[in-house]
Amino acid sequence: MTADERLFRDFLDHIVVERGLSANTRLSYARDLKKFEEFLMATGMSVTDVRPEEVSGFLKALSQGGLSVRSYTRSLIALRGFYKYLMRKGIVSASPCSNIDIPKLHKKLPEFLTLEEVDKLLSAPRADTALGLRDKAMLETLYATGLRVSELVGLKMNDLSLQGGYLTAFGKGSKQRMVPLGDAAMYWLKRYMDEARPGLLKKRNNTALFLSIRGSKMTRQNFWEIIKKYAVISGINRARTKPHIMRHSFATHLLERGADLRIVQAMLGHSDISTTQIYTHITNERLKSLHKGKHPRG
Repeated sequence: MTADERLFRDFLDHIVVERGLSANTRLSYARDLKKFEEFLMATGMSVTDVRPEEVSGFLKALSQGGLSVRSYTRSLIALRGFYKYLMRKGIVSASPCSNIDIPKLHKKLPEFLTLEEVDKLLSAPRADTALGLRDKAMLETLYATGLRVSELVGLKMNDLSLQGGYLTAFGKGSKQRMVPLGDAAMYWLKRYMDEARPGLLKKRNNTALFLSIRGSKMTRQNFWEIIKKYAVISGINRARTKPHIMRHSFATHLLERGADLRIVQAMLGHSDISTTQIYTHITNERLKSLHKGKHPRG
């Protein structure tokens, strides 16, 4: 292993172990840095010799190779992180990426449901069957907490505290957060655990909160099919019912009713508030639309 390869490997380990980034992020960074390593090998340079001109040349080659703006941006972010790491270690004195701007991405506003659509979706499951009661509890919990679907299906029995009125979610990088539950979600969760879960469990040993018909842990794919099914029953356009639709609706409805952005950030588990701010753009657009449609001179 060359000295450069060792530095790349140490950095990739660092972002997982010390910064808590996910294994998928590590894979993405590894692919980006491998391309950079190949670029350096072709020019006969080491990572410690790189100047801004070489970074610009590398990024230009990526663009000319048809790389999307999003992928280009991720490559630059990976390089910035790598050279910041080398600076902290005292291996380089300055980053060759510091004056290279990240291109602005046009962020598509996330889809969300209206209150009326949420009510229809939450009312769609039949609570007189075990699976219907499970689905009702899952949908109510999702809308009450804004969890990611992966966080929802990953919940274990001991992650839930009905007495305390909250649950413990494990987000990206296994970061833990406590999220409050509303009365409706707690009511349906209790009914599910008392009336439906024991029958689904069939005396097996499984700590997962939400179970499939076979008594196994629910998967993201299982729940995605459930949302699509109830969207059809509710008369909601299937094309709009993305996996994160309830998460987006949760955040949008809270902010529309005056919730503090920092509190919404904490409940969603966003490490950077700029990620949460996308929902303020939704509410601003809604206000503009309302003004245009209702104001006499709109």
